[in-house]
Amino acid sequence: MEEIKVSKKDILFYERLRIISELAPIREKIRAFENKYGMTLEEFEKWLENSREESFEAWDDYIEWKAYSKKLEELQRRLEEIQNAQRVRIT
Repeated sequence: MEEIKVSKKDILFYERLRIISELAPIREKIRAFENKYGMTLEEFEKWLENSREESFEAWDDYIEWKAYSKKLEELQRRLEEIQNAQRVRIT
């Protein structure tokens, strides 16, 4: 078997691409909720708090929307860490 050489730069590039590929569908899901309700998540939260009617669909959407939003923030933070990495340790 021949030796395969992989640089730290290659690993960072791969990890960056992996995260970017996860970001796209999450952004689409968030955009779908924004289009469905015609508002941002923050506006939707306020609307839910002030709504007199209980809508199980709206609350289910809120939970899902909030989870996508948190995942988006997490991935964006991770992407920034990779782009600003000074040291790389391979484990």
